[in-house]
Order: sequence, then structure tokens, then C-alpha cells
Amino acid sequence: MKKPNEVAESYISIGKAKTETGILKTFILAVFAGAFIALAGVGSTFGNVYLGKVAGAAIFPGGLAMVLIAGSELFTGNCLLIIPLLKREVSFLKVIRNLGVVYIGNLVGACLIAVLATYSGVFSAEDVRNAVIAAAENKAALNFGQAFLRGVLCNILVCIAVWMSFAADSVGGKIAGLFFPIMIFVVAGFEHSVANMYYLPAGYLTALFYGVDTTFTVGNALLFNLLPVTLGNVVGGMGVGALYKVVYLSK
Repeated sequence: MKKPNEVAESYISIGKAKTETGILKTFILAVFAGAFIALAGVGSTFGNVYLGKVAGAAIFPGGLAMVLIAGSELFTGNCLLIIPLLKREVSFLKVIRNLGVVYIGNLVGACLIAVLATYSGVFSAEDVRNAVIAAAENKAALNFGQAFLRGVLCNILVCIAVWMSFAADSVGGKIAGLFFPIMIFVVAGFEHSVANMYYLPAGYLTALFYGVDTTFTVGNALLFNLLPVTLGNVVGGMGVGALYKVVYLSK
């Protein structure tokens, strides 16, 4: 495995490559990442319903495995762009452009899977659709502070998972490295903005499609979940990157 300082050094070139990729390619790769995380969310829901919460949490790391190994752009992981930014290897505007394009692409990919999963009848079993709706209701019912702090905790673990995967050169090593941090954030109930780009629309659409009464509102989902969770993810992820830059890349 690469040592932590070697991972930090390698991320400088990785980050530069990300910010120099064209907008269209970045967007397409971001759509893939949103879809991969959403598909992991679909599988995790079935795990929760039929096998239990720990099983659902153990399924979800497959999403990040697809993101990192198949190749795509994930907003939460890209918060590590703070490393080349602080090293003055990339510009602030390029980092903002990348994060903005990736965020929109992730949203498109995640919503696409939410639509396909709902209207394909994947959630036709009553216990499954109830779980999909309940997940969205619970997320939308958080207050701003709770959602923000859960977002911070989540992206600390996601960026650690990305960091650990970069330490390995083999596919198996990368999956082993990312697995437990992602499982921990899922089983603990932390909040991931890109995952919620799937969970929130899926719950809303499922309730509409099957005519289920719900407490879910779009306003609450955006104001009390997606916005604070996104901000928390940025703080948590960039905090990890900034501190590791200080430890491993500062003289």
C-alpha cells in the first residue's frame, strides 16, 4: 500500500486532472456517479427490509466501489480538491466549476434512478415501498442543525474511504479500503447529499405512484435536508483534506 504521505502527493495530480477535464466529460462522469450511488441505495433498501440494517449498510459501499473503480465524479469525494487548491496547484474557480458541474450531474443521475426504480415497479412490495417512503420522510423531518452535523460526519468518513482506496493499487485492495468507512456512515445514520438526491425523490415519487399518504414535503426536503447536508459534506470533506495537507504536504 502507499503510505499516507504518498497518497497526499498523488492526489495533487489526481485533483489537477479533475479540474482540467472538460465540462461535458465531467458532467457525464458525474451522472454515472449519481446513478451508482442511487443504485447502491436501491440495493441497500432491500437489504434493510429483508436482512436488517447491518446488511443494508454492508450493501451500500458497492456504490462508492463503482464510482472509484468504474470511473466517475462524485461531489462528496471531490471535496478533497481542497488539497491541490491549498498547494496552489489548481485555481479556486476551477475547483468551484468542478464541484458545481459534478453536483448537478450527480443530481441528474440520482434522480434518474429514482424515476426508473419507482416506475419500473421495483418497489411494488408493500414493505419495500413503505421503507422507501419512510426513509424520505425521516430525512425531511430533520432540523437544519441535525442534518448539517450528520453531513459533516458522513463526509469525514467518505473522504477517508476515498483516501484509503487510493492507498491500494489492486481492485480488491481498493474495495477493502473503502468498505468499512462507508458501512459505518450508513449504519450510523449519517447524511450523504448525493445519496439523498436519490432517497428524497424516490420516497416522494413512490408515495405518489402508489397513492400513499405521507408527511413528506419538497420544501422540507430541500431546506432541512439537502441544503444543510450539502454544506455539512463540504465542511467535513474539506476539513479532512485540509488537515491531511497540513500533516503530509506542509514543510
